[in-house]
This record gives sequence, structure tokens and C-alpha cells, in this order.
Amino acid sequence: MEILEVNAIHHWTARQFLHLPFRLYANVTQWVPPLLHEAQRMLDRRRNPFFRHGRAIFLLAIHDGQARGRLAVLINDLYNQYNRETTAFIYLFECENDLQVAEALFAAGKDWAKSQGMSRLVGPKGFTVFDGIGLLTRGFEHRPAFGLPYNPPYYPELLEKVGFVRERELLSGYLDERIQFPARIHEVAELLKKRRGLHVARYHNWQELRALIPHLKQLYNNALSGTQGNAPLTDEDVKGLADQMLWFADPSLIKIVMKGDQPVGFLLAHPDVSAAVQRIRGQVFPLGWVALWRELRRTRWININGAGMIEGYRGLGGTALLFSEMYKTVVESRYRFADIVQVGVENVNMLREMRDLGIDFYKEHCLYCCEL
Repeated sequence: MEILEVNAIHHWTARQFLHLPFRLYANVTQWVPPLLHEAQRMLDRRRNPFFRHGRAIFLLAIHDGQARGRLAVLINDLYNQYNRETTAFIYLFECENDLQVAEALFAAGKDWAKSQGMSRLVGPKGFTVFDGIGLLTRGFEHRPAFGLPYNPPYYPELLEKVGFVRERELLSGYLDERIQFPARIHEVAELLKKRRGLHVARYHNWQELRALIPHLKQLYNNALSGTQGNAPLTDEDVKGLADQMLWFADPSLIKIVMKGDQPVGFLLAHPDVSAAVQRIRGQVFPLGWVALWRELRRTRWININGAGMIEGYRGLGGTALLFSEMYKTVVESRYRFADIVQVGVENVNMLREMRDLGIDFYKEHCLYCCEL
């Protein structure tokens, strides 16, 4: 077996790296492939904005002339500066059910991370805060929400056998139009808006949404206050979010909580286009975009993938306001089903309240860590 370092300019290794998942998941009906043009850009140090503040190595395990596994190890310097850590992330791990392949990949990844001064590996975790994190450990029978990881059930065992332990669990919940939130939730939300002078800004077209983009960086970064394990958005991150929002967005699903002209909270959701991505096998060009465009207009699924209030507006009232808007996002739209994605298990009160409301947390992802 040979472990090769992948270079985007070296077309054979890059092609093997990108197409390995298509072979591994060829008979897995739940798997949603990546959009290939975005996957190609991840490898390109000139086009991926991550490399302006980070380093990475892409590794490929080859045996008998065929790719058997792959791994990326990322060092996000902004993350380490913000959290005062020396942490590297593992990402894009794919592997046959072969411990020797996994051991060879992670041995090479650990050696590289240590050579860069890192003291631990954490992941799977990607280039930006918008990349889904963790390994799937429960809910394999369900198709993942668009952008969230899906993997075979044997991946967690492989990671544990090469020295990783569970660090954090994240749950994703199911919500549909039949659910009935108690009237008290909406009453508390309305009371908070009146007492604190808040209103919820809604958007009706792409022009209004585009005008919102400059405020998202400040809003998200302010919402990080008092949290750990995150990193502030950069201008490049916001541009990436804008490109994604304007490509997949339904403006009616974006809601910003305002105090006068100042944003103090947010609820972000977007239509789920996973079914179309499966049909086009990740190939947007030349004609795949037509299938995506049609799916945006007919899908009944949405992904609720971001919600938060800045410090000073959290607590019971702020939670009620977000829950109320979450409910309205589903029942007041053409959508019928929602995935509430990746809520950390440390949010004990929020999870309890959401379960009490009837939300079924039916998928689990786990972050793993390994000391170097």
C-alpha cells in the first residue's frame, strides 16, 4: 500500500480522491454525492479561500493501482487563534472496511499534523462553519439533509481502532406540519417582542436578501460570544455563504430578529435539494442545474441549519421566539417537512424543550478527537 499526497494539479491523484466515494457508495440509496465543482475547488489552494488562513494535506491510500481510502487534515489558524488551541481537523475521510488502510492514512495524517506543531486531531470538521461535522452514528436508514455527512456504519469503529474517542454528539430532529406547538410558546415570543422592542425581518426576493449579506458577519460573530469550539466568520466566509444562499435560497425562509436597525438574532433555513443532487450524481454542469432549479420549486423539505441570539437576548424568551419562528417557517409555507440539523447535546435545555414540543431527534453525528 502507498500513501500519496494529493495535488490538485496532479490530475490522476485528484480524480482518484474525488471519485472514491462514488465507488464506495455505489449501492447506498441514502448517500447524497457532493457537488463536484465545489469538491474540486476544495483541493485548489488558489481558489479555496481557506488557504488564506489555513493549511491542509490531502492523502490517498493506493493498493493494486486503486484508491482504497482518503483523508484530509486541516489546520485553521483563525480557529486556533480564537480558541487558543493547537488543533487540526480531520475531514473528507472515506475508506473501505479495512483497518490497515485506515491505520496507514491516519498515521500519515498524524505525522503531518505533529510536524506543523499541532497537539490534537478533531473531526470530521471542514473548511468553514457551514460544512456539516461529525460521523453519522445513528439514522443510517435516512437520507441526510443536504450538506450533512453520511457514512457507512463501520466508520466510527475504524476511528476508534486508530486511537480516536468520542468528544461531542450532535442531534438532528424531524419536524412536520402536523406538529402543534403550545400557544404559550407564541405568546411568550410576542411578549418578548413587545417588551424588548423586537421585530422579525422577512425577505421576499433576492435583492432584499443580497442587502442582508453585509450584516450576517457581524450578527454571527456577535452570537459566538460566550461559546467555544467556533471561529469568527471572515469576509471570504460571508462571500461563500452569500453565493450559497443566492443559489439555493428561498428568501421567505431567512428570518432576522431586529432591535430597531440592529440585528440581534437569526433563523436560517433553505430548501433541501438532496433528491436532485442524487439524480444528477453531483454534476451541475452542463445540465444538472436544471434539475436543481426544478427541485428548488417542488421540494417539500427544508433544512433549518442555523439559529441564534446574541448575548443579552438569550434565555427563555429568546428561545421561545426562535421556536415560534421555526414553527411558522414550516406551517406558513409550501414546505411540509423540516430537518433541524446538528444541535449539540450540551444544549440540554433546548433539546428537552424541543422534545417536549414533539420534535423527534432521529439522527446523531459524533465528533472524535485524538491526542498527538
